[in-house]
Amino acid sequence: VGGGFLAVPALVQLLGMRMRAAVGTSLLVITVNSLAALATRAGAVADLDWAVVGPFTGAAVLGAPAGKRLAGRVSGDALQRIFAVVLLAVAAFMLVDAVA
Repeated sequence: VGGGFLAVPALVQLLGMRMRAAVGTSLLVITVNSLAALATRAGAVADLDWAVVGPFTGAAVLGAPAGKRLAGRVSGDALQRIFAVVLLAVAAFMLVDAVA
């Protein structure tokens, strides 16, 4: 679970950002953080497992434009409801996983 699940609601509620701006800001921070971590690890770890890193990178590269197009068609209120449902689903999955 990424920090976006905490950052996005905080940006919306505490700073009064619009949902789209909060999501975009969170994604930008995640991207910069991920690139910095990859650059650090790529230099320090000789055997970086690209079979693991590659699919995640590919999904992010392909998913970003698709997400942008989808977000342009969905209202801020609907985006907040979708985010809440996904957040609850992840929380439920983590609870079941922790109990099992």
